[in-house]
Amino acid sequence: MAIRPLDDRIVVKAVEAAQKTTGGILLPDSAKEKPQRGIVVAVGEGARAGDGDRIALSLSVGDEIIYGKYAGNEIQWDGEDYKILRENEVLALIN
Repeated sequence: MAIRPLDDRIVVKAVEAAQKTTGGILLPDSAKEKPQRGIVVAVGEGARAGDGDRIALSLSVGDEIIYGKYAGNEIQWDGEDYKILRENEVLALIN
């Protein structure tokens, strides 16, 4: 990936929101929820500790995560939508 996040930030590609309900009703764009799941596509080197050493991230490229609805910053790169967020904005790792 051409984007290299700094420090404890990660770049996430959002997983598409559901197109229809479990009952089979198609949802218009205005009724869809913001995605809160994504795949990590790039990770930073880690935050700096007080002594200058790097604190390694617990996430890696390819991890599927859940993040807060309004977490991070949305960007567009090469026609794709991504989010840049800090590792502490990640709520859960999906196994």
